[in-house]
Amino acid sequence: MQIKFGTDGWRGVIAREFTFDNLSLVAQATMDYMKQEGSAARGLVVGYDRRFLSREFAERVVEIAAGNGIRVWLTGSYAPTPAVSWAVHELQAGGGVMITASHNPAKYNGFKVKEAFGGSARPSTTSVLEEIVAANMANNRGIEDMSLADAISNGTAELFDAKTPYFRQLARYVDLELIRRANIPVVVDPMYGAGAGFIPELLAGTAEIHTSDNPAFGGQPPEPTEEHLTELSALVKSGTYRVGLALDGDADRIGAVDETGEFFSSHRIFTVLLRHLHERKGLTGGVVKTVSTTRMIDLLCAKFGLELFETPIGFKHICELMLDHDILMGGEESGGLGVKGHIPERDGILMGLLLLEAMAMTGKGLRQLLDETMDEIGYFYYHRLDLSIDNGAKERLIEKLNAGSMKTIANRPVATENFRDGFKFIFGDGSWLLIRPSGTEPVLRLYSEANDPKAVEELLKAGREIAGI
Repeated sequence: MQIKFGTDGWRGVIAREFTFDNLSLVAQATMDYMKQEGSAARGLVVGYDRRFLSREFAERVVEIAAGNGIRVWLTGSYAPTPAVSWAVHELQAGGGVMITASHNPAKYNGFKVKEAFGGSARPSTTSVLEEIVAANMANNRGIEDMSLADAISNGTAELFDAKTPYFRQLARYVDLELIRRANIPVVVDPMYGAGAGFIPELLAGTAEIHTSDNPAFGGQPPEPTEEHLTELSALVKSGTYRVGLALDGDADRIGAVDETGEFFSSHRIFTVLLRHLHERKGLTGGVVKTVSTTRMIDLLCAKFGLELFETPIGFKHICELMLDHDILMGGEESGGLGVKGHIPERDGILMGLLLLEAMAMTGKGLRQLLDETMDEIGYFYYHRLDLSIDNGAKERLIEKLNAGSMKTIANRPVATENFRDGFKFIFGDGSWLLIRPSGTEPVLRLYSEANDPKAVEELLKAGREIAGI
C-alpha cells in the first residue's frame, strides 16, 4: 500500500492499513531518514496514547530503532503528545515518534513524527519520509530490528518518565500557585485519552470525568467538539463548576465550556488567550492563524500592533513559521494552539492551564473575558458543517469554484477571495464562507463566520446549494 502523511502524521484503520507490517515499514524509513540527516546519534523518543495496541506498536518502533543502532527512550506509561514532544526538546534527542491517532475514532491508530525542535514534522520532512518508504518497498529493503528485551538489557533502549520534566516546564510557564489560590471550581474531561490525570495532579482537587482505560472512548471520537461535550456542559450548568476543560485523545487539542455551560470554541479560546498573553503576561511577537480561523484574531492583532500570518490548515504550517519568526501564538480551528517560550507544538494541557490563569488573574469567567473583547471589536458567531460528497461531485465543485463564477453568495456581493486552502469568500462586512473539499476523503467542509447567527446559517445554506448537497 502507499503510505501518505496527512496534516499530522500517518494514520489508518487498525488491522486494515495500520498493521505491524506497515508500521515496521514506516519506522524503518524514519530510522533511515534520521541516519541520512545525521540526527540518529542523538537518539529517539517514543511515546504512545491509550488506544488499542498503542503500547505494542510503540514497542515495535523501539525494536526497529534499536536494530538500527539508535538509542531510544520509551515512555514508561501512556503520555500526552506535548509531553513526548517536550521530552525530545529536553533530552536534545534527534527526533521522536508518538503512536496516536489523536482525535480520530477508536478504530484508527497513527504514527506522528517529531523533529529535534520538539514539534510536528514539517511538510518537507514528511515528503522525504514518504519517498523513503516507497523506495524501501520497491527495493525490498529489510527491517533491521532487535528484541525489546535485548535492547533494554544492552542499554540501547530505556524506559523514562515523560511527566516530571513536562510538569516542570508547565510550572515555569503558568503561575500554578495563583490558580490554586483562586480555587476555581473546574472539571476536566480527558475523553478517556492520554491527558487523563495530568491536570488534577498539577491542581489538587480538580474534578475529572471519563478517566478510565477505555480504548473505545465511550463510543464517540475523543474530539473536544460541542456535540461530544454534553456531559461536561451539563456538569457546569448544574452550578457545581465554573468552567469545564476538555482534551482530545492525545491531549494536544483543547476544548472548553464557559461559566454558562455553553461550549467555548477554539476561536474563543484563541481570542481570550492571545489577549491574556499580550496584556497580562506582557509577551509580544507575531500571530499565526489558519485560513479557517476567526476574524477576531485579525482585529486583535490590529488593535495590539502584532504582525499577523495566515497559513493553510494544519499545525505543521504554523510550526514552520514559529521556527522562522518571533511568534507569540499560533492556532487553528480544530483546537490546536501553541505559544512562544514553549515548543512549536500544540499543547491542550498548557492551554487549559492558561485559561485558568486568565480567570485567576481577573476573577472573571471565560464568557466575561470574551465579552469584554467582543465589546471592543464586535461580536462574531461561527459554525462548521462536515458533509458527505462523492468524488465525482467533489471534482465538479472544485472545477466550478476555480472558474471564479461566484460573484454573489446569499445575496451578498463577494468582496475578496482567498483560495489558499479551499475556497474562501469574504464579504464587505467581514463575514465569510469557506468551502473546503477534503483532499483525501469523500468529505466537504463548510465554514462560516458572521456578526449574527442567522447570517452564519444563511451562508452555510448557500454553501450547500453551491455544492448541490
